[in-house]
Amino acid sequence: MTDQLPRTDLADRTFAAVLFDLDGTLVDSTAAVLRSWVTWAIEHDVDPLRLQGFHGVPARQIVSQLVHPDQVDSASQRIDDLELTDVTGVVGLPGAAEALAALPAGRAAVVTSCTRLLAEARIGAAGLQPPGAVVTADDVTHGKPDPEPFLLGAERLGVPPGDCLVVEDAPMGLASARAAGMATLAVTTTTAAADLDADLVVTSLADVELRSTSDGVRVVRRSA
Repeated sequence: MTDQLPRTDLADRTFAAVLFDLDGTLVDSTAAVLRSWVTWAIEHDVDPLRLQGFHGVPARQIVSQLVHPDQVDSASQRIDDLELTDVTGVVGLPGAAEALAALPAGRAAVVTSCTRLLAEARIGAAGLQPPGAVVTADDVTHGKPDPEPFLLGAERLGVPPGDCLVVEDAPMGLASARAAGMATLAVTTTTAAADLDADLVVTSLADVELRSTSDGVRVVRRSA
């Protein structure tokens, strides 16, 4: 796999399926995430500034880089507990509900670095109806930026990776998608457009229409 794929014009393509990231793409959980991780960092004598640059990476992978190996299990459990008990202010992002509703069964999946319980909690708090296929950190050995999560998403939908479109907000997630050989659509919810390496960058999912046809899914830019 390579993360040096040539750019593709999404308007000229039809996709077998769309794989959505969760936090920052479908739901706004920024405040809850910040509260939980700052609390965790203080408890574990970690400078909160060291948490920068990890957006989109599974919690356990982050923890393993910040604490002694003997503490990884307990520290990972602690951040899981903190995040599960704080979904205050978690809401659906513009265009998220419409994008999910536009895609029939078998053409959509959520691929997130959350654990399954946390993904369910945030999707529920945001009032979104998730697709049947949801890949979480519990399902993979290597999280984003490794391609494994998105490859598993394609596998569960029974479609070739090269026929998938990934919607992401984080550089780590986009790197994962490109390494999996997938086209990319980025939203600028959490990261500046200049820092998003994607085939198409928009402000939110409200800027595009995902149009399902008998041949697959097309991406249509909405008029300003």
